[in-house]
Amino acid sequence: MTKVTKAVIPAAGLGTRLLPATKAQPKEMLTIVDKPSLQYIVEELVESGIKDIIIVTGRNKDCIEDHFDYSYELEDTLLKQEKHALLAKVAELSSMVNIFYVRQTHPLGLGHAVLKAKPFIGDEPFVIALGDDIMYNPDKPVSKQMMEKYEKYGSSIIGVQEVAKKNVSKYGIVDPGKKLDDKTVEVEDFVEKPFVEDAPSRFACLGRYLLDGKIFDHLEGAKPGKGGEIQLTDAILKLRKSGEKVAAYNFDGKRYDIGDKLGLLKANIEYGLKHDETKEGLLEYLKNDLKLV
Repeated sequence: MTKVTKAVIPAAGLGTRLLPATKAQPKEMLTIVDKPSLQYIVEELVESGIKDIIIVTGRNKDCIEDHFDYSYELEDTLLKQEKHALLAKVAELSSMVNIFYVRQTHPLGLGHAVLKAKPFIGDEPFVIALGDDIMYNPDKPVSKQMMEKYEKYGSSIIGVQEVAKKNVSKYGIVDPGKKLDDKTVEVEDFVEKPFVEDAPSRFACLGRYLLDGKIFDHLEGAKPGKGGEIQLTDAILKLRKSGEKVAAYNFDGKRYDIGDKLGLLKANIEYGLKHDETKEGLLEYLKNDLKLV
């Protein structure tokens, strides 16, 4: 079995749910405590054992490349000021993993964005980590969990979690088939944003995939569907119908939708309560000033 060492981060979206903040600043670079949200995703992949990452960007997202690049002026200034702790944090960004970039030149959806990575991925299995979704698990990163499931079952894996019944119409919902273990089932079908009464389950696709390279066979030549976009879930379903197994894994971890105002605020508060430099002050503020704790 081919070892999973590559990942794709689609990060070309316009971030319309966060306007006007995203008019000139990519949503993936909005800060959570002291890091852009995209950095948390890259760190998850690195901790999972990924060696090469391709980020699919769009217009006005050059600052993503700048963030993970070597910055002589900044590093030289920190060195001269003997701010060694900060220097170490900055220097690590350009050396933690191999990062490559490609542009999605037309807004044709997630499936099209993933297809742009084909020359980089080839026919290897790879992780997809959506740039909107930060996953928190201090014990084992979500991508690592999925890589272990891939090694166990040898099939493409979709990361899912159970959502409230009233929220199923916001997500792609899995129609579950054969149970593989307590956390994993085979996928029979998908229903994209179903009505509550039509949902086959409450298991929603939430921002992490591990797919066989054969997915590109089903993305190439695909025509835009709902919303004028090429849907990744349509290609995954075609992959399954071609005879390839696809499983859904109910991953362990907390997901933050940082493409949403409330999700971004929750991430800042909860990560702030975990951060050594902010947790005491933030907790005191919540207790004494806001009387919330």
